[in-house]
Amino acid sequence: MEKANHLGIVDLGRMGYGAAYEQQLAHHAAVLASRDSDAPELGRVLFVEHDPVITVTRRPDAPGHVTGSAELLKRHGVEVHQTDRGGDVTYHGPGQLVCYPIIDLNRARLRIHAYMRLLEACVMDTMSGFGIATQRDEGATGVWTAPAPDQLPAEPAKICAMGLRVRRWISLHGLAINVRTNLEHFDLIVPCGLHRPVTSMANELGERCPQTETVKTTLFDHLQRRILQGSQSDSAQRSPL
Repeated sequence: MEKANHLGIVDLGRMGYGAAYEQQLAHHAAVLASRDSDAPELGRVLFVEHDPVITVTRRPDAPGHVTGSAELLKRHGVEVHQTDRGGDVTYHGPGQLVCYPIIDLNRARLRIHAYMRLLEACVMDTMSGFGIATQRDEGATGVWTAPAPDQLPAEPAKICAMGLRVRRWISLHGLAINVRTNLEHFDLIVPCGLHRPVTSMANELGERCPQTETVKTTLFDHLQRRILQGSQSDSAQRSPL
């Protein structure tokens, strides 16, 4: 059977977290079913903008990282939703670009660690194209700003959060880039369980901040390029089923 040489793209628009999760499951099932078809898929990339929501993983200490009271959350119109992704607590809301790549990691010839680093690299490539210097943090998944030595405060701030789950070696969940996100809503949580600052593209660029659609197109191009490179590499190691 011949491997698909491109990724599909699905724009879900604005959608609640629960409804978007059902969409993830449906697309995951379709990619899984394609393995035994005449047209096996490499994967699909879902984009969505969520209604304001705090997602909490099953880590025992994660619920304690929601610091806003029920009354305060209601006042801000923010729901709380349990999630089965990895990581801790995070916030999703308007002005944030959420990306759920549903990728067959076997066909992409990616192990989980390499896939996480690939996602970070795609975000860093995207940020670089808009003039934002970013970096990884060895102790924390995601993408962080890289302040200039003379910039105060010099502490890196998270601009993209990540959290994944893998079923049958097909990925679920993904990443969230703060484009024009209401950063005050992050005060309702301890983001990812870390007492560290959060930023957005608008916060970094001001009036030079691009439209979310432009960021989406740029990110997808980097994802497709890097994932296709890996899937077509003879030297890449295949993940077990």
